[in-house]
Amino acid sequence: QVHLRESGGGLVQAGGSLRLSCAASGSTGSLNVMGWYRQSPGQQRDLVATISSGGSTNYADSVKGRFTISRDSAKITVYLQMTNLKPEDTAVYYCNFKRPLVANYWGQGTQVTVSS
Repeated sequence: QVHLRESGGGLVQAGGSLRLSCAASGSTGSLNVMGWYRQSPGQQRDLVATISSGGSTNYADSVKGRFTISRDSAKITVYLQMTNLKPEDTAVYYCNFKRPLVANYWGQGTQVTVSS
């Protein structure tokens, strides 16, 4: 079992910045992928960014150049630095932890609201 603790959401004006954090604990293993997804009301949950235990990253086209994902492997924590936020970034952001072919876990979600 893996537990995920998210923090860092909130309300920000367009053009502003926020940083999300997600700390994993439990049976995390050595090979895993952590990341962030987001979901707006009535929409599907979409990829924002992921980072593997080896440091490989993947971003949605809509956030490239504005968001940066990073991780602290010792703390098994993933961060999402969001800059130049836009109203369309408003969503519930979910932390995700995957052990490939083994398990998939979700955080409880944190609201990010960007006002215009």
